[in-house]
Amino acid sequence: MTLLKLCRQITEQNGKLLPTGHALGSRLVCMEYSKSAKEVKTYPLLSESRLFALCWNFSDKSRLYASMLPSPEAFHYILPFQSGSTTQLHTHDYLELAYIAEGNFYQNILGRRILFHAGELCLIDKNCLHQDYLTAQDSTILFIGIANDMFHEVINENITTQKIISFLQSALLEQKDLQQYLHFKPKNGAASTAHMEDCLSLLLQELVSNTVGSSYICKGILLRIFRILSTEFDFSLSQEQKKSMSWLIFNEVTNYMKKNYQTICLQDLVSEFHYQEDYFNRLIKDKTGLTYSAYLKEIRLDSARQLLLATDMSIEDIAHAVGYHNKGFFYKMFVDKYGMTPSKYRKSSD
Repeated sequence: MTLLKLCRQITEQNGKLLPTGHALGSRLVCMEYSKSAKEVKTYPLLSESRLFALCWNFSDKSRLYASMLPSPEAFHYILPFQSGSTTQLHTHDYLELAYIAEGNFYQNILGRRILFHAGELCLIDKNCLHQDYLTAQDSTILFIGIANDMFHEVINENITTQKIISFLQSALLEQKDLQQYLHFKPKNGAASTAHMEDCLSLLLQELVSNTVGSSYICKGILLRIFRILSTEFDFSLSQEQKKSMSWLIFNEVTNYMKKNYQTICLQDLVSEFHYQEDYFNRLIKDKTGLTYSAYLKEIRLDSARQLLLATDMSIEDIAHAVGYHNKGFFYKMFVDKYGMTPSKYRKSSD
């Protein structure tokens, strides 16, 4: 069964029909009730279910058919709407991947009206403010909600390209002021969308069955989906997005280096942040004008300076404490930086 047919079956024939006004209806689609209010949608399932799917099927008669998976009991919901109306402005505390299976779909993301065509996807960060437009045309949208711990595991598998990792990694850093999204378009037309739809169909079928082991199978399918995104779809970042993510990652790298400067090496950064070694040199050089080694030396020498002023530790102990095991080399580095020996620097502060 094709993805489109599966989505239609789920939204139009899946289990019982919920009555109009049912409490679950507003979770499936919450129409705008305030121009200023901003909703935060929380992850709707128990912690064991780390993926869910929300299907929307629009008809040209201004009716929206919707359903959510997995569910203890199959159901679907029908919402009459006025074409051009919108959902309430909202964010999520999880990540959302939307796929346009048929037709077109408009979203207002961060104040910009974005048009998505069939075969395109949108990955929305968990703090990104957006709303959806409801239009009276045949279109089908599949939303995949991804719990944060599941998302973290996908990152650690290293199956995505560097640019996508930059987005994914920054999304996990829990910075409340960073809002972002990615708009994916197929590189190879129908071939790319066919591969994507095959995986999405498998994912939906697994969520429908929701049997023992489904969570592991869904994770495997999600890894395939992100691999396809990485190799068969294109996206671009605005200059503003690039700057926001670059500074955010730099701050995290700096904090990690300051906590671990005594023994840190480049490979530690690779293991912690999942980037290649040359990325850190380029990032640090771009933000400070220094190489990784020079920046680490600055951190170590500044820590040594503070220890000289705040403690009675011997200079040899201070050298060891900040990562230098050759006292002579430490002296040379310190004199080059501060123009005097550590002992003179300590005395000059008295």
